[in-house]
Amino acid sequence: MSIEVNNESGAEVDEAEFAALARYVLDAMHVHPQTDLSILLVGTDVMSELHVQWMDEPGPTDVLSFPMDELRPGREGEQTPAGLLGDVVLCPEVAAEQARVAGHSTAEELLLLTTHGILHLLGYDHAEPEEEKEMFALQRQLLLTFLAGR
Repeated sequence: MSIEVNNESGAEVDEAEFAALARYVLDAMHVHPQTDLSILLVGTDVMSELHVQWMDEPGPTDVLSFPMDELRPGREGEQTPAGLLGDVVLCPEVAAEQARVAGHSTAEELLLLTTHGILHLLGYDHAEPEEEKEMFALQRQLLLTFLAGR
């Protein structure tokens, strides 16, 4: 599994922790071990440009996901085919503000957003109430079990 973490944001983050979380989530979702994922941390200027270009919405956002091979989760004993999962782009500045409002650390918020972004790459969404319930419960479970194991 190739997980590339690039920090172009200027924020101080533990890149190894992002890679470990991504590996944990992909293993838990039965994604083939030779699947590639990229995690990119950017500043608000870059995130604003991406947000306008891809979502047609102004200003920066917290996380964007760009799927490539449209892989879906596997099942126990049945992994996904190997492929290029895609890119998760995070904005630490937006995450820091959200973390402050939520009452937890920026690092925790960024790990939550990473999990959220990976689930989007695997086809999860939260446009409808039932989808949101399923996705948010899964991201919470994945993040809590990852944090409990470290």
